Amino acid sequence: MEKTRERKIVVAVDESEESMNALSWCLNNIIISEKNSSPNSTTLVLLYVKPPPPAYSSLDVAGYLFGINDVVASWEEYSKRLVDSVLSRAQAICNKFNTNIKVDKKVGSGDAKDVICRTVEKLGADMLVMGSHDYGFFKRALLGSVSYDCAKRVKCPVMVVKHPKSA
Repeated sequence: MEKTRERKIVVAVDESEESMNALSWCLNNIIISEKNSSPNSTTLVLLYVKPPPPAYSSLDVAGYLFGINDVVASWEEYSKRLVDSVLSRAQAICNKFNTNIKVDKKVGSGDAKDVICRTVEKLGADMLVMGSHDYGFFKRALLGSVSYDCAKRVKCPVMVVKHPKSA
């Protein structure tokens, strides 16, 4: 009897259509197309990275007017709603594909490229799937490219999925 090895595919999701397109692409082209031919069980890890909370100084105008605790509480509530919204959208996409794979949701906080790379390494992921915002040269030079940085740093294969409009 052949022993099944669990395969982990991490899909980085955020508020963008590009990330949801990458998730759909992964489900359609990797999960569905291989489900009958692969003896492996698959866990799809949906990874959302929250930006770190803004740093406030004691002289910050918002903190002065509203009280720093109110500002921090508002940020945390907004962040929680955003996480719930993104992961609900991603789960809805997974449900449309009617697969029997295990879906695990993870939330990190900090610089996206660092959190994604650390999570992929920690999980021992077999693949990382990411959407591409397809920034031009100048915008990419100013902002950096999360997908490019992750592709250089992680040890597993990385699939960067372009949005159909930009393909």
